[in-house]
Amino acid sequence: MSAASSNDCPHLDSVGEITKEELIQKSHGQCQDCKVGGPNLWACLENGCSYVGCGESHADHSTVHSQEARHNLTVNLTTLRVWCYACSKEVFLERKLGPHVKMPSAGKLISPVQTPSPDLKDPGSPTSLRVPPAGACDELDMETEEEDELRTRGLTGLKNIGNTCYMNAALQALSNCPPLTQFFLDCGGLVKTDKKPALSKSYQKLITDLWHKNRNSYVVPTNLFQGIKAVNPMFRGYSQQDSQEFLRCLMDQLHEELKEPIPEPEDPNQAVAMDDCPDEDNHNINEAEMLISEQNQNNRDWQKEKNLINNLYRAGSHGDLDKDVDTTNESRPIISSQGAIRAQGRNSGKCKTVTSVTIRPQSPSGNEGVTSRLSSSPPKSSMWPSLSSTHKKVPSFTPPKSKRQRKYHSIISEVFDGTIVSSVQCLTCDRVSVTLENFQDISLPIPGKEDLAKLHSSSHQTALVKAGSCGEAYAAQGWIAFVMEYIKSWFWGPVVTLQDCLAAFFARDELKGDNMYSCEKCKKLRNGVKFCKVQGLPEILCIHLKRFRHELMFSTKISTHVSFPLEGLEMQPFLAKDCPAHTTSYDLLSVICHHGTASSGHYIAYCRNELNQLWYEFDDQSVTEVSESCVQNAEAYVLFYKKSNDETQKERRKVTSLLNMMEPSLLQFYISRQWLNKFKTFAEPGPISNHDFLCAHGGVPPSKASFIDDLVMMLPQNVWDHMYSRYGGGPAVNHLYVCHTCQNEIEKLEKRRKNELDMFVRLNKAFQEEESPVVIYCISMQWFREWEGFVKGKDIDPSGPIDNSKIAVNKNGHITLKPGADSGQISEETWNFLHSIYGGGPVVTVRPSVSHQEAETSQTEEKIEVETRSV
Repeated sequence: MSAASSNDCPHLDSVGEITKEELIQKSHGQCQDCKVGGPNLWACLENGCSYVGCGESHADHSTVHSQEARHNLTVNLTTLRVWCYACSKEVFLERKLGPHVKMPSAGKLISPVQTPSPDLKDPGSPTSLRVPPAGACDELDMETEEEDELRTRGLTGLKNIGNTCYMNAALQALSNCPPLTQFFLDCGGLVKTDKKPALSKSYQKLITDLWHKNRNSYVVPTNLFQGIKAVNPMFRGYSQQDSQEFLRCLMDQLHEELKEPIPEPEDPNQAVAMDDCPDEDNHNINEAEMLISEQNQNNRDWQKEKNLINNLYRAGSHGDLDKDVDTTNESRPIISSQGAIRAQGRNSGKCKTVTSVTIRPQSPSGNEGVTSRLSSSPPKSSMWPSLSSTHKKVPSFTPPKSKRQRKYHSIISEVFDGTIVSSVQCLTCDRVSVTLENFQDISLPIPGKEDLAKLHSSSHQTALVKAGSCGEAYAAQGWIAFVMEYIKSWFWGPVVTLQDCLAAFFARDELKGDNMYSCEKCKKLRNGVKFCKVQGLPEILCIHLKRFRHELMFSTKISTHVSFPLEGLEMQPFLAKDCPAHTTSYDLLSVICHHGTASSGHYIAYCRNELNQLWYEFDDQSVTEVSESCVQNAEAYVLFYKKSNDETQKERRKVTSLLNMMEPSLLQFYISRQWLNKFKTFAEPGPISNHDFLCAHGGVPPSKASFIDDLVMMLPQNVWDHMYSRYGGGPAVNHLYVCHTCQNEIEKLEKRRKNELDMFVRLNKAFQEEESPVVIYCISMQWFREWEGFVKGKDIDPSGPIDNSKIAVNKNGHITLKPGADSGQISEETWNFLHSIYGGGPVVTVRPSVSHQEAETSQTEEKIEVETRSV
């Protein structure tokens, strides 16, 4: 460790040359005065001084030595933090990271950490979409840029801004995941969001600073920290937090801000049906537009307009509205016949069956339903379903069909999402229920001595293999090796490997006693057996070791050392039989470590730099090169593994050679920058997908026309032909145009929003001015908020049918408002207006109580009637 000049502390010049290995050796020693051991020992950094003293938790001889010898700088041998007694503050040593920077191989495609050009291109006109042809070869060819600077990029520290080592370690581990980092550096056009707190923008700025050529020694992540505190109040204040919880929160928020709908295949039958029935389309004209047009007539009386709404609603309710029930009630199979698709609880260690659908669906591997359009003109007619409303009567108290749920994907889901298939077998009727669950990380238990004995025993291996579990993981290990390891465990503790943790997670789980299985066939609680297998492997596998146990009154930490491989983590023993993955081997990218106890401690990260393939320790501001053995001896908490595939490296070199040929071609093809990022950084990039800059009709969506040059690149014909023949997908594009069909649909949608909003405002204003309404209709605020988001432009899709089932209760055959329900009050005209467009129900009304004056009038009328009858 060698000190460099610093403006913060003038005493750094007195620091002598010392290595980290020497400091580690000193940490195993004692205080030279009171002979007390660690862990709170301090070493003097004065040139030529080798003093080691205890800290303030004992006699604080390190401070005494500083005052007597006037040596100002000392380093904590546990955390390696430096303190200056003269300045009375913590100081930071800039380390010379060494000139031994390995040059990338000449044939390797693109460094996964290229700094984006500061020059921003002017957005093209929406009607004339042309991307400059130059630059494609430069961005794809790695030979155009050489790493000639002394300090390799990506070795920038993060300042601790108040007990934030948990955040710094997580950010450094993510920063050294090339697929994610390269996306934020190269695909800036896709990092656009209007969602607060715009955490994706803050993260992009942070990644740009960390991987900039002219990097500083450290960066202060203030903006990102403020954003994460706004999203999750748990991270407010200055208390220590869990690094893995921070990772989950950060990646979930990035997914929410960057997610885009997955393109769905067009239904040609639906388009034909729309064309064949023009009368029906004309009949289902949006009532909102019709009413607004009538509203503009100045000679129309307001009471007549209200009557018109009610008359239209009543006529539609008993007539034409019923005809649309069959056309909109087509059943679509969502799951297989073997069982329901359920989700995994985010905080559960093993796969738990719950009743909700997975929030983050996996991205599809194929490009179904989109035809190839090479140089075609825009479509003449829209292929989208008509926006005019279809109405249907819903029987009272039957939950209406909700609006169509879109599936979304983002760079987070493409990089980190995998799929687990779990099977539960009833031991009584032998029924097997299958559940598919998406995971972003796998939380593995750390097995103890007894668990290891079961996992390694030959009898258990046989049972597991027969049951289809993960006994293959130990197939190569004999009983002699098991006995030797078992004997070692008595002297040095249990020898636990990452493969043991995986085997314990995927081992069969007997469901009995308090954990019995509710069999849908037997309709009873039964004993069962549960198995888990990986159905889809992610590009980057995030593994979390469950070291912390939180009880009601206290928390404990499992400090058992878990050995893990730096290369060649094999997932084949844990895959389902029909898993489509070709690459099953993983190499370590980064590991987050925790030092200390469950109540207090410190987080650091060990990461492999993608440019020089060396390992570095990231300890807040401090960045130090370490050996592979140092990484393997670390107390791992969260590990990031990336797929390893030599074939992909060969393919990148092949494309580079094709680019260098500079073969003249008549056609230039556009390709997605996002897919190119996958080609450069993924082991299995999958089929070419140009859907991130194309709409369902083959054109460019109007919303993306202004920054289309940030989304695409141009390739010569020979490169495109090679990549298309190798990966497939598409569609092939050599002509860009703004989709007029999408433009027309956007205009129609905006008109619909305005009409519905204006009419609601008018009807609600009249309702507020009404002194004594005869009847008040109730509406679910949950549905109303969805509708409000649509008419205000916050939500793309119209809300589904009105769903009042959560605010209604059936009493003696009458539907009334549930006490304390989340509901709003609207007039009869407003209800008829919304129901005529969206349908749904049930109808929930509240009749106001009769006022005192009206009651007296009613009693007087009854008396008069009685007296008249008596006469």
